[in-house]
Amino acid sequence: MAASFLDLDSLLDTLGERSFEHPPALISNAHITGLGVARALDTEGIPVIALDRNDGGVAFPSNAVDLAGEVTYPLDDLDGFRADIEAIVDAIGHEVVAFGCMDEWVHAYAQAEPDGVRLPSAEHAVVDRVLNKSSLYRMAEALDVPYPETYRLGEYAPEEITDRLTFPFVVKPELKREFEEAIGTNVIEVADADEFETVIDRAATHDVAIMAQERVPIAQGEDRSLVSYVPNSTGSVEETLALVGNPVVRYPRSFGTSCVVDRVDDPTVERHALSILEEAGYHGISEAEFVYDRERGRHVLLDINTRPWKWISMPVAAGFNLPFAAYVDAIGLEFDGVGETKREQRWVYLRDFLATLAEEGGVGLFDDAAWSALATGRFEAADSTLTTGVYRPSDPGPIAKLLTDGFAGREYYCAC
Repeated sequence: MAASFLDLDSLLDTLGERSFEHPPALISNAHITGLGVARALDTEGIPVIALDRNDGGVAFPSNAVDLAGEVTYPLDDLDGFRADIEAIVDAIGHEVVAFGCMDEWVHAYAQAEPDGVRLPSAEHAVVDRVLNKSSLYRMAEALDVPYPETYRLGEYAPEEITDRLTFPFVVKPELKREFEEAIGTNVIEVADADEFETVIDRAATHDVAIMAQERVPIAQGEDRSLVSYVPNSTGSVEETLALVGNPVVRYPRSFGTSCVVDRVDDPTVERHALSILEEAGYHGISEAEFVYDRERGRHVLLDINTRPWKWISMPVAAGFNLPFAAYVDAIGLEFDGVGETKREQRWVYLRDFLATLAEEGGVGLFDDAAWSALATGRFEAADSTLTTGVYRPSDPGPIAKLLTDGFAGREYYCAC
């Protein structure tokens, strides 16, 4: 566990006094997703350094994190970020592997190209092709992968869009993280032309490219995500590691993030997602998100995240340690496969799930045995088919921080 969250100078001094048996992994940002990656790597003895713009994330108190500290936020100063990372590499004395755990950090590592950093994913041009929704949807159309009806501002005038789409519809950015930073969310529902014009003006003010998209008549609880590690074609991993998750519950219910996810079989979603990754030439960890369109009677592609995601610990618990596969491929080690895997697995982020129970009068997903396993910590046993996001009795620092900061009203921005 990191004893404290260090400023950059203190972090560099501490690193200069340490030695590492394996190249350390850098995780940025250091919140729920970063915590999942850190825990996955720690099971294989990989040292982890958590980096963020402040100490608000839940990852740094984890037993899985060796050191934690502050670096320049890349959206504020990309050159400053590069300099900070290169100073960290110099202090360590050898190369590191960097995991971007939110979009802006993925872009930052790929764009800045700091010396001494190996990335467990494709080059920036490929990443951008997948993250940019305009190019993503063009690939989907060419491959006959269904996606929502979408119109890009600039290609279509606002009046043309309102003639084609029925209110309410949603407005999204091509690259969501800049929009989140400027507006505070990555999707806005507009009810009429005036609201649409307001969003257009706000996006123009922040120089963010946006698109209008139909409000898909989704079947709640039927979402699908193909999560995978596609190996580098020149690396040592022999096969793509992939499974499909069903985000059974999201919080908030409309446009929220996952708080309960089950493993499911869905060959169509798997085929569609992998076809786009292959077309893009992408290798690395990713999550391809689909929702079920009740009117079309099929799943439609919303987004692909070229990075770990909030429930990355679910495939790890199922036997697919995607972060470790990415790590060994990045540094050229041999990977001997996933080992024993489980067909069933459920992941829960308790804070948000409990909030849904309070608001909606209860969702019957957990029986007494499951609640008992959570309360006693039995869910951490090797044969368990239940795992969690932050709460783990064997690693109490992150949940203690989440509870402390939550009641203290401290703010930490993360879309997850």
